[in-house]
Amino acid sequence: MQTDYDPQAVEAAAQRYWEDNQSFKAVEDRSREKFYCLSMFPYPSGRLHMGHVRNYTIGDVIARHQRMLGKNVLQPMGWDAFGLPAENAAIQKGIPPSEWTKSNIDYMRTQLKQLGFGYDWDRELATCDPDYYRWEQWLFTRLMEKGLVYRSQATVNWDPIDQTVLANEQVIDGKGWRSGAPVEKREIQQWFVRITDYAQELLDALDGLDGWPEQVRTMQRNWIGRSEGVEMRFWIEGSDETLEIYTTRPDTLMGVTYVAVAAEHPLARRAAEDQPALAAFIDECRKGGTSEAEIETMEKKGHPLGLNALHPVTGEAVPIFAANFVLMGYGTGAVMAVPAHDERDFYFAHKYGIPIRPVIVPEDWKDLALEVTSAAGTPAENRPVISAPGDAARVPLDWSDWDERFEQKGILINSGPFSTLTSTEAFESIAAWLTEHDKGRKRVNFRLRDWGVSRQRYWGCPIPVVNGPDGSLRPETDLPVRLPEKVVVDGSGSPLKKMPSFSDLPGGEIRETDTFDTFFESSWYYARYCSADCDTAMLDARASYWLPVDQYVGGIEHAILHLLYARFFHKLMRDEGLVDCDEPFARLLTQGMVVAETWYREDADGRKQWINPAEVQTERDEKGRLVRAWLAADGLPVTFGGIEKMSKSKNNGVDPQALTERYGADTVRLYTMFTSPPEQSLEWNDEGVEGAFRFLKRLWWLATSEAETIRGADDPAASDLDEVAGDARREIHSVLKKARFDYERQQFNTVVSGCMTLVNVLYKLDPDSPARGTLLREGLSIVLRLLAPIAPHVTHHLWRELGFGEDILGSTWPEVDAAALVQSTIDYVVQVNGKLRDTVKVPADADRATIEAAALASENARRFIGEATVRKVIVVPNKLVNIVAN
Repeated sequence: MQTDYDPQAVEAAAQRYWEDNQSFKAVEDRSREKFYCLSMFPYPSGRLHMGHVRNYTIGDVIARHQRMLGKNVLQPMGWDAFGLPAENAAIQKGIPPSEWTKSNIDYMRTQLKQLGFGYDWDRELATCDPDYYRWEQWLFTRLMEKGLVYRSQATVNWDPIDQTVLANEQVIDGKGWRSGAPVEKREIQQWFVRITDYAQELLDALDGLDGWPEQVRTMQRNWIGRSEGVEMRFWIEGSDETLEIYTTRPDTLMGVTYVAVAAEHPLARRAAEDQPALAAFIDECRKGGTSEAEIETMEKKGHPLGLNALHPVTGEAVPIFAANFVLMGYGTGAVMAVPAHDERDFYFAHKYGIPIRPVIVPEDWKDLALEVTSAAGTPAENRPVISAPGDAARVPLDWSDWDERFEQKGILINSGPFSTLTSTEAFESIAAWLTEHDKGRKRVNFRLRDWGVSRQRYWGCPIPVVNGPDGSLRPETDLPVRLPEKVVVDGSGSPLKKMPSFSDLPGGEIRETDTFDTFFESSWYYARYCSADCDTAMLDARASYWLPVDQYVGGIEHAILHLLYARFFHKLMRDEGLVDCDEPFARLLTQGMVVAETWYREDADGRKQWINPAEVQTERDEKGRLVRAWLAADGLPVTFGGIEKMSKSKNNGVDPQALTERYGADTVRLYTMFTSPPEQSLEWNDEGVEGAFRFLKRLWWLATSEAETIRGADDPAASDLDEVAGDARREIHSVLKKARFDYERQQFNTVVSGCMTLVNVLYKLDPDSPARGTLLREGLSIVLRLLAPIAPHVTHHLWRELGFGEDILGSTWPEVDAAALVQSTIDYVVQVNGKLRDTVKVPADADRATIEAAALASENARRFIGEATVRKVIVVPNKLVNIVAN
């Protein structure tokens, strides 16, 4: 047996064994407990990065552990292959996106296999494969027949040069990322799926997802955004037209002093027909962002329409403004504004000289509210000015110079018949008044919007809809609608629109040239793995065996898009009779990021040029603080840029392939599991990688150097062990007990730590002890099994070489021997006045008096007590004795 650890040879042999024996092929067996473990599939960008490696190692560790527990495990892998990066790369390289994508898949598949991940490759899928996307096309046609999809106008970012729609992240400083042209907002026809029909169920079901992080559930609750409010109508002065407005704060209704509508609102557009200044403002708004995040941070601007809305209660005319902070795609595209009680409305009112009318004061101002109400009929010039309780400010009853805002709930003032009501009471009273007068009603609303699934892109799944010459729409019946693949895109417009062979059909019909949002593909891939080879249906009966996914692993950045859409898609499939469970993922683990140091220099223009950490040398003081840093190539200083997520932009990534070639896959896997708990960020450290490699070499040396002893040893019998050997065996089983618990709670870093402790115990065994062979045999059989999910290659090799069996994956998970944990004696720490002075060994069943006597008899304890009088002896069972003496 070779004594030098050669990870490349060991790993190649193990991988050949797994492939030859189809070790990870999953077969449905209803007599066995199943475990479906899935890591979020990657986009085939070309090469794996360390974030991929950590994600997939976590999933593989969980899957291998469950397999060793005797469960029937499914762990598949595939490719989220459609999307914008392929188009961008194709433009740069002048090749079809399909060619670039398939080449990347081949390369990354090889990388995944080199890392030893235990995937059932027979179930591999790629979302760009027509055999995959035909079934989402089929489901879309079923949803269309059910009325769950529709086409409607929506606002998008439009590049006027490239003649294409841009994603928000492709708009840089208001300009197209490729053309540099100012981006416009444009209204175009888009396809939507009615996710809002499922909003309440999606919200309610979160309570049952106990295996999900609470943070993710909270994020989804907030994104769904259920609210209870009032929908009301504001009539347009001089017409029968109304604005529908929803608010969660009807208690502030009497403080409305203006109404704002989106620049794209039909009312604003009509008003702009004879108002050049308003038309220019609307045009300016078209060049702004379309996301909520952008709206939140941009300067709030508006322009009056020259129209008034009539207050639904008082009939007072209030001006209507077009405003850049109102989005047509959210709600009704119109909002009521209450400057005294909303920050945004407050600053907008100040900017445009709009009155501010307070109608809510804190509840402890109730006396003020009563005085205000009693003075309401007094002529303005005679109204008193009243001091606000506990506040130096003076609250003028004519409100003309009011310069404060109060956003909390409280007591109503200046609100006619609703004055002196609390905000809670006013909610009900105002809602009832509006309902009685047919001007509004209570309503439950959701922040969640219907899912816009169409993209004006080439590299995506074609939407299976045909446009008739009369404007009618029908679902495509001849599926799949295949995407032409030998297409070189140039970034100008949609290639499909330029291909009559694709779009033009007999009888004047036109095939839809939009493609699906890539989230459409990734929302159901987990289910297709169950029936990946089925060519007669989207899913078959095997899905009912494997689903739901027992463990899903992926980043928290997917909490409110992918994870929400997948839950929604699952319910659509359930209602179609394709799956028989309500949720797709029983348990979710959101792994932390891989982060590393960043270093840079500034060029002559002050721009940062990022330098890879591997090219930087540092000097630190005795406390590890940075003294200086320089570029190894030229010896000149570099600047520390902080610890950040590994990325190409900051040039602080580490190449997993280079690490694997140098240290082996097991070292990379071990390091990523040992450095931090899975849910926390992993801060990269090259010395830590070296440490992981040293540990595996140490394990290898122990096993190979003691191979003959281990093969010839018997299993240990507790009764045959002397006290020292019994203590060693107790430590072995204590590590095992904790490791079993740590695996259950997915704290793999402490599993590795325990294995390191166990190896140390085995190294320190008395070479002359008759029990040494049996303890080495048992200890190594335990440590190899504990490490097998994490470092599968080396443990596979050593398991066979030491004669434990053919395949460690098929071995049983080690059991704790309760008898080994029984202690005949206990070591007690002895303190004198709180300071450690000695340890004493007492029988495990000793009573308190015996323990006290042993501590007081300790030679070191007596020396430190000296002539002092013992006042008290405190015994902490099984731990320590503290002698108080003075």
